[in-house]
Amino acid sequence: MRVLIAGSHGKIGRRLVRLLAERGDEPVAMIRDPAQADKMRALGGEPLVADLAGDVAFAVQGVDAIVFTAGAGPGSGPGPKQVVDKGGAIKLVDAARDAGVRRYVMVSSMGADDPASRPELRPYLEAKAEADAYLAASGLDYTIVRPGRLTEDPGDGRIAAARSLGRRGQVPRDDVAATLVAVLHDDRTVGTTFEVLDGDTPIAEALAAL
Repeated sequence: MRVLIAGSHGKIGRRLVRLLAERGDEPVAMIRDPAQADKMRALGGEPLVADLAGDVAFAVQGVDAIVFTAGAGPGSGPGPKQVVDKGGAIKLVDAARDAGVRRYVMVSSMGADDPASRPELRPYLEAKAEADAYLAASGLDYTIVRPGRLTEDPGDGRIAAARSLGRRGQVPRDDVAATLVAVLHDDRTVGTTFEVLDGDTPIAEALAAL
């Protein structure tokens, strides 16, 4: 599977590039800075320079799926979040539709279903919520993954996943990346939106139970 990864230089993105390459897939690592190309190649990705603030239609040509894990980053204001977290995701949805790319996996966030509940994160969660809603209404074969607080703890391939877990918590980036790989190769996740936290269930089993 040839997979375009938007946000490939991020902490989840780098893990995802490596895992897909190790599995035998073809990760296309979308980067804004050409200086990051060698790092992407070292992880097994094919670098592609494109800016989510500009034209991205060319980036989706010839791919089988898209994973959006880009973000304006901590400390950025509402404006950048609207441009990247919302606007960039929507641009790639439109580009995917125009190019006939059906599969689109979105990395969202717990709390995106109720941004007002987290005032300190509201601009970020609102941008995520609007992007999620646009994707869900797009007609594409989507999956929206909403992880909890991300950590650098080593992953163990075990998670808790449900459409609503009813609690907050944390999850290693390792396990989020592994979940994304599993989602891409499990058509049963098409049309689902689910939360993910650290847990005790192997990823494949957790996804099968959604």
